Amino acid sequence: MKHTIKFIFFALAALFVSCLAMKPEQKPTLFTIGDSTVRHGSKGMGDGGRWGWGDLIAAYFDTTKITIKNEALGGTSSRSFMYRGRWAAVLPQIKKGDFVIMQFGHNDSSPLDDTARARGTIKGNGNESKEIFNPITKQKEVVYTYGWYIRKFIADIKAKGATPIVASLIPRNSWKNGNVNRSVDSYGQWAKQAAEQGGAYFVDLNTIASDHYDLEGEQKVRATYFNSTDGTHTIEAGARFNAQSVVEGLNQLKDNPLRKYLKSK
Repeated sequence: MKHTIKFIFFALAALFVSCLAMKPEQKPTLFTIGDSTVRHGSKGMGDGGRWGWGDLIAAYFDTTKITIKNEALGGTSSRSFMYRGRWAAVLPQIKKGDFVIMQFGHNDSSPLDDTARARGTIKGNGNESKEIFNPITKQKEVVYTYGWYIRKFIADIKAKGATPIVASLIPRNSWKNGNVNRSVDSYGQWAKQAAEQGGAYFVDLNTIASDHYDLEGEQKVRATYFNSTDGTHTIEAGARFNAQSVVEGLNQLKDNPLRKYLKSK
């Protein structure tokens, strides 16, 4: 009798272990974080006819193999995405094997301590800092450079065992002498430097999109990707174009583990 009970016990234990082994592997998740050019509106559903590229990028991935979550928040900078608590809400969701694409910069040039949003960062990629009184939180705060915040995101993501990917900001609908104005000497450059310093992948979205804009021409770009009153946020066609540009950048990266989840052409 004892031998029978022992046999049954070990048989059940073996069955339990085999069931665990047969459990399907959890899909990785691609998170996108950033401002309203990544996700426009509270639900990312084209509020006011304007869309962020993160709202449309899932169409380019095999979602049977990877989950896409757009966690961008309109109106934020790299700094305010943190102090407003958005990053604290997203970070616990990130697990080993996940991916995070970040794109900030459009709001980082705002004032450091205005009463409207207090979202600006110090220009550059160094370790400079400035203590301010934040009128939004009613507390003292040490503000750092744009690059410092990008490196902080990278470090947090890598600590979770996930893969960080930095994207430079999309170009605005702003032109000079037939060419779109670029950010290669400012936020685009600082994003690249921060990515290199932090050991993250870098997608030069600003350059990729700008190159296409210049080829298509100012008149076509204005008519196709933007409305007549907003030079920063794109309509749906513009968001789709920017999502395609992100994918183009991902395909250019060597040894990029996210590429295997992209749909084949």
